[in-house]
Formats: sequence, C-alpha cells, structure tokens
Amino acid sequence: MACRGDEASCSICLGFFQDPVSIHCGHNFCRACITRCWEEEEANFTCPRCKETAPERNLRPNRELAKIIEIAKRLSLQAAKGGAGGERLCEKHQEALKLFCEEDQTPICLVCRESQAHRAHPVVPIEEAAEEHKVGGLRRWGETRGRGGDRVRELP
Repeated sequence: MACRGDEASCSICLGFFQDPVSIHCGHNFCRACITRCWEEEEANFTCPRCKETAPERNLRPNRELAKIIEIAKRLSLQAAKGGAGGERLCEKHQEALKLFCEEDQTPICLVCRESQAHRAHPVVPIEEAAEEHKVGGLRRWGETRGRGGDRVRELP
C-alpha cells in the first residue's frame, strides 16, 4: 500500500479521505478502504501502513479530520478555478488560459487554440490582451475628459 505522504489522503486509495476512521495504531483510512482490506480477516487486524496488529476490529470515526478534508477540497477546487491566486483554467480542458481570442473576445487555452472553434481566429498572449485593454481604457477615459475642456495628454 503506497503512501503519498499527504495527510489529507488515504494511503490505500490515494484520494481525499471519505468517511475517515482511525484504527488501533492511530493511522487514518477511508472507512470503505480499511473495511475492504480487513473483509477476509477474523482476527489479527493489521494496519496497512505500520503493520501493527490488533486482536479485534476497532474503527473510530475521525470527525475532525473529516472537517479538515472538506476545507482542503474547497481550497483545491478554488485553486483549480483560479480563486486562490493560481492561473485560471479552461472549463472544457482544465488547461491554463494563456491566450486571448480577439474574434470571440474570450480567454482560451492552447487546446482550444487548435480546435475548429478558434483555429482561424487571431489570438494574442493573455498578458498582451490585458495590457491592450488597460491602454485602450485609458485612451477612452482621456477622450471623455478632454470634452469637458480639461487639458488631456494624448497617449501614444
């Protein structure tokens, strides 16, 4: 049984804990995972991680760990969506949105760029599009300010 060393993951299924339980030695597992491991056992229940044995099956629900896992799942989801300061991801391909389709006026990933939907469209790096948007917004702001008689310096 491999262990990723991640305290939020079950060392049996390697996913986030589902209904986490503690066993006799203090290690935690998903209830379903440890139950499957022990389904043939009638005595001498061995921990899959440290190999310590116990004469009887004793699964203690770990509610605190379950709460921490829920928080970790939400943070992981936020990071995937770009809410935690990471790159925003394409909803269709789960790739970073690195390009901007000028025709559709939308951010796209590299996979979208090669798709039929965007292949013939002009695209620019997303940072360049953001800079153009900022400069264009300043120009429009300057033009509206100039109409009121204020002196406006033109941007190049």
